[in-house]
Amino acid sequence: MEDHGTEFTTRFKRMREQIEAMTEIWTKEKAEYHGDIVDFPPMMTWPKPVQQPRPPVFVGGAFPWAARRAVRYGDGWFPIAGGSRYGDPLDFLPRFRQMAEEAGRDPGSVPVTLGGAPEDPDLLKHYRDLGVVRVNFAVPPAKSDEVLPILDRLAKLKQQLHA
Repeated sequence: MEDHGTEFTTRFKRMREQIEAMTEIWTKEKAEYHGDIVDFPPMMTWPKPVQQPRPPVFVGGAFPWAARRAVRYGDGWFPIAGGSRYGDPLDFLPRFRQMAEEAGRDPGSVPVTLGGAPEDPDLLKHYRDLGVVRVNFAVPPAKSDEVLPILDRLAKLKQQLHA
């Protein structure tokens, strides 16, 4: 991290300030930001994002730390999934929704995305029923002859889920 200008002890403060600064740049005609780590005078930049009021910011990481940050300044939570170290993020969804409510946020305003989703329609329906709004699938960095059949299979899976 330090090789890239980030001090380990202030990494999350930097992330919060960078998100706040990006929001200023994306939403203001003339943006400025003055934080402890990120600091810039009035500036103008174009083009502005198409998404309104700005692109969504998904905060990734483990429960409860990243979940708190997602509730505090994110537009969604992308939990670290699985393994003995982090547990099953689905087990944390009720507590995550409670955290959002306690912070005065509608839990629906902080949707959950799961990565590494299985191509199992029943399990994906279960995720949806639990309130997961988006899943990501692993697609290898390969040539089109390998990737396109995977994308075709995932497109059929999506149709099956929305039927």
